Amino acid sequence: MNTFDYVRPATIADAIAAAAAPGAAYLAAGTNMLDLMKGGIAGPSRLVDVTHLPGLDRIERLADGSTRIGALVRNADLAHDRDFARSYPAIAEALLSGASPQLRNAATVGGNLLQRTRCGYFYDVASACNKRAPGAGCDALHGENRLHAVLGWSESCIATHPSDFCVPLVALDALVEIEGRSGRREIALEAFHRLPGDTPERESALEPGDLIVALRLPGEAASFAAHARYLKVRERTSYAFAVVSAAAALRIEKGTIREARLALGGVAAKPWRARAAEETLADSRPGYAAFSRAAAAALAEAKPSGDNRFKIELAQRILMRALALAAAGTPERVPALPASPFSSVPRALHDI
Repeated sequence: MNTFDYVRPATIADAIAAAAAPGAAYLAAGTNMLDLMKGGIAGPSRLVDVTHLPGLDRIERLADGSTRIGALVRNADLAHDRDFARSYPAIAEALLSGASPQLRNAATVGGNLLQRTRCGYFYDVASACNKRAPGAGCDALHGENRLHAVLGWSESCIATHPSDFCVPLVALDALVEIEGRSGRREIALEAFHRLPGDTPERESALEPGDLIVALRLPGEAASFAAHARYLKVRERTSYAFAVVSAAAALRIEKGTIREARLALGGVAAKPWRARAAEETLADSRPGYAAFSRAAAAALAEAKPSGDNRFKIELAQRILMRALALAAAGTPERVPALPASPFSSVPRALHDI
């Protein structure tokens, strides 16, 4: 680990000024940043500690019905806020399925958006990685890549985004509030993360000095609360990242799906909004046929990036099951580790 300056600003303006300098990086809980520094993957010359900035640790219901979540709200605090969990159950479920309780108690929602890929070649400084060292190449292309991207990848990078939290956020049209040198702006979370293209080192829409100050969920996001679920497949039950995951939120009236919101995780360098699949579900009756069409549409453009063809079918199956769970209705309180996630699914949907 290289030597670095440590700064603890008192205001957002001071933080932005300090972080705009070349080589500077923000520090909140550090659950990802410190690992990157210890492994020699990141070497900031200045750490700007934002954990003491005022007003960024609140969950607020706004007059227009939207919910604003400060960037320093802890993952565990948000997941266990009963009013929030009732209004956005799929988000609470995603938070509780991520990492371990100890990490959830420390990690912040703003930091969650910015966590780096868990690609093994990115973490191995002896390997070629365009994301870590632009122009170096991508050893994952012809290496151990069964967990890598099947959507939106390029010859420069086939890594995936690791967040659980971001998947239902993208499905529900969350917005990111950013404070920068030119003032405050908002950007849709769906547009916040970038696909790799020829510049995989540019992972987000942030500019030097930009600070995430909050997330905001529009008022209509809560209208999906009765039929919203998040489902994750991982290689071990305890605190593993998703092989694939899916968020499904439905608005059902008189037995018909009037609107669907769908997103996938573990399949691309960003949380993947499945808009084509959403369109196939409009005005459909919930069931195997409708969910099968949606799953096919969601992965229609998928292609393996190596030894991961299985992820395409797996993502389709997980999306179908997430839809079945959502159609069956949201439990009163989504548990962190349900004993049987399909126990409440009606028999007619159980074969999905």
